[in-house]
Amino acid sequence: MKITVKLFAGFRDNRFKAAEQEYPDAATVGDILTALDIKGPELGVALINGRHVPPEHVLEDGQTLSLFPKVGGG
Repeated sequence: MKITVKLFAGFRDNRFKAAEQEYPDAATVGDILTALDIKGPELGVALINGRHVPPEHVLEDGQTLSLFPKVGGG
């Protein structure tokens, strides 16, 4: 299935801004994080078509996944 993955902030380092990629049917957000070498604790927010989802959410063909890292500051 084809999923558009959009990365934000530090997740773009040595990766991409947005890309349409092929993933196996029933892939989860967590599977994509693993494929991109993004560790679970680094994830701040995952959105599917603009709606917040957990890492165990199963993706469907044609969806857009946006990944945001945790933000530090003080």
